[in-house]
Amino acid sequence: MPDSSYALYRSPPAAMGGLSVRGIGRHRVSRAIIRRKLPDFAVVLVQEGRGWLETKTAGRHAIVAPSLFWLFPDTAHSYGPDGPGWSERWALFGGALTRDFTRMRLIVEPAPVVPLSDLGGMCLLFDRLHAELSRDTPLSQAEAAATLYRLVVQVARQGLDRSSGDLYPDFREVVDDLRDHAAEPIDFSAFASKFGMSPATLRRRFALHTGLSPKSFQLRIRLDLAKQLLAATDSPVEAVAQAVGFADAFYFSRLFRSREDCSPSEFRRRHRRA
Repeated sequence: MPDSSYALYRSPPAAMGGLSVRGIGRHRVSRAIIRRKLPDFAVVLVQEGRGWLETKTAGRHAIVAPSLFWLFPDTAHSYGPDGPGWSERWALFGGALTRDFTRMRLIVEPAPVVPLSDLGGMCLLFDRLHAELSRDTPLSQAEAAATLYRLVVQVARQGLDRSSGDLYPDFREVVDDLRDHAAEPIDFSAFASKFGMSPATLRRRFALHTGLSPKSFQLRIRLDLAKQLLAATDSPVEAVAQAVGFADAFYFSRLFRSREDCSPSEFRRRHRRA
């Protein structure tokens, strides 16, 4: 391929604490990197070639282009190509939003390698990052952060679309069933048995797909339903609590305040529909 190597680094503005892109690059790799640590997150896109990645958490993974892998800050990693080398693009990023990426399992440290089905779309996102970071203005750096966020989501989507049995792509039925019955009392042992799983397997697979335990997911759905009823109806708070599965209205109000930073009545006043 033609030589189009580059590396560009940026120190993020202090105001960009949520998410910032700290570097972008492209080059041909012919030698392995051994036990390196980076201060930031990194994403590496392997466009052509094959090789390997090894970390303490994930072990050793084979990499076959087109693939992408994540590197975590302050974590030793080794990787490199087999044969004559590979072509890669990379970006460095950091900020408080990276905690959401890991909590939501958009980036999973034990499974850092994602085979890609849409290399062209991913290359366009890296092109956009390079163009935005090159302009080096507050606006362009904010644009780069938005593009990086989109890249993370796109990679997670491609990983889910191409997942094998390890990620249980048919698990959507379980999630939808719990969503549909979230306002009802649920025996989670019986719920797991309904889908041929143990409670422990249900919790593990549910967290893999949603980033939440089944009980936490049920609670989120109940509170979302409560907010809809508070905004759209004149039903008393006690009736709203009952409708979404809470027998104790006082407990519902206390829980609502702890999660939403306001009481159910305050939420209604703020969001009441005309």
